[in-house]
Amino acid sequence: MPLTPQRDVTAPTIVIGAGPHGLAAAALLCRSGTPTVILERSDRVGASWARRYDHLRLHTPPGVSQLPGLPVPRQAGPWVSRDDYVRYLESYVAHHRLDVRLTTPVLRIERAEPGSGPRWLVHTPDGPVPTEAVVVATGRCHTPDVPHWPGRATFTGTLLHSAHYRSPAPYRGQHVLVIGAGNSGTEIAGVLAGAGARRVRIAVRTPPNILPRSSARWHVVGRLTEALPLSWRDHTSLLTQRLAVPDLTSRGLPRPRTGLYTRNAREGVNPVLDHGFVDAVRSGRVEPVTAVQGFDGPDVVLADGTRLRPDTVIAATGYRTNLHDLVGPLGVLDEDGQPLAVGAESHPEAPGLYFAGYTNPLTGVLRQAGIEARAIAHAFRRETARTPLLGPRVGDRPADTLPRGHAPG
Repeated sequence: MPLTPQRDVTAPTIVIGAGPHGLAAAALLCRSGTPTVILERSDRVGASWARRYDHLRLHTPPGVSQLPGLPVPRQAGPWVSRDDYVRYLESYVAHHRLDVRLTTPVLRIERAEPGSGPRWLVHTPDGPVPTEAVVVATGRCHTPDVPHWPGRATFTGTLLHSAHYRSPAPYRGQHVLVIGAGNSGTEIAGVLAGAGARRVRIAVRTPPNILPRSSARWHVVGRLTEALPLSWRDHTSLLTQRLAVPDLTSRGLPRPRTGLYTRNAREGVNPVLDHGFVDAVRSGRVEPVTAVQGFDGPDVVLADGTRLRPDTVIAATGYRTNLHDLVGPLGVLDEDGQPLAVGAESHPEAPGLYFAGYTNPLTGVLRQAGIEARAIAHAFRRETARTPLLGPRVGDRPADTLPRGHAPG
């Protein structure tokens, strides 16, 4: 519902994105007494989760997947399904009475004119919204990233990103090539192999660090060993993999040479939790092949010169943050489009502009949502205690321009 104009209410803090990081930040800001509005481009809370494949389950147990102030229901089980997690996010909005404006995309964020009152102008299709602080929480997995392989446009089969894969049913009887051996790629390949695909191959550029699904406690281990040298943690992780995961070298998937801690630090990559992928490779139902070099009509050309002719190629090749349109001119992004300051830290040239959800820690992305939300709320309280908000009043115009979306629940 729309805000009711009142003369003595300052312009609210704006959170962009109604996913876990945005909801957690808004909940803790509201708890600290900061009027907060969430702007969400889609028509529902947790939309990016709702669009993921049907058989998705969280890779972290409920205790480290919950957001501040509300536990994940016990009936969701030890491995929470996609639909149960979306329902949890919806209940989180209702529990904290969060003000979510759906179908309200944010076009860009600009600095306000000096001396005009607020620091920022958040531009929506309905006009600019002045605010003193903005939390950008559109997420690491915002825009599917499909590499520009040579000859990609000539491919006569079906090529889709894993973001657009929903279930194995349409691929029964097909030869499918999955590109990318991260958590999504390995899980999709394993499910396809057990659900009637005629042949499943997976193109691997770098052998992944694989851990048994039952070892999800590694999130806890990661927290306990953070102070230890990286080389020691890598050595331990590689030893654990040797003991817990069979050697698949003879099947075309050699053991990794780089420990999972170094890979996470360098590339932001987490280990693969095995959901049946190892057994599928051992049995030959999933065949690892070398990396994709390019396309040539009906063929996929691999790095070793092999040519494959799959019916469908599913690119599990990651995502881009796609923040340039939103904040590119502000000088707060690095050359890869990642925020230069995240969590409670603001860029020196952009005070009051926060980014939540742009890291991929080994201790768990959803756990990180709560950590960053607490830090942002604390930073905001500290700053407002130093300098009271000077933003214009709702009745003076700016908050009247807040989009009139509606909150779920």
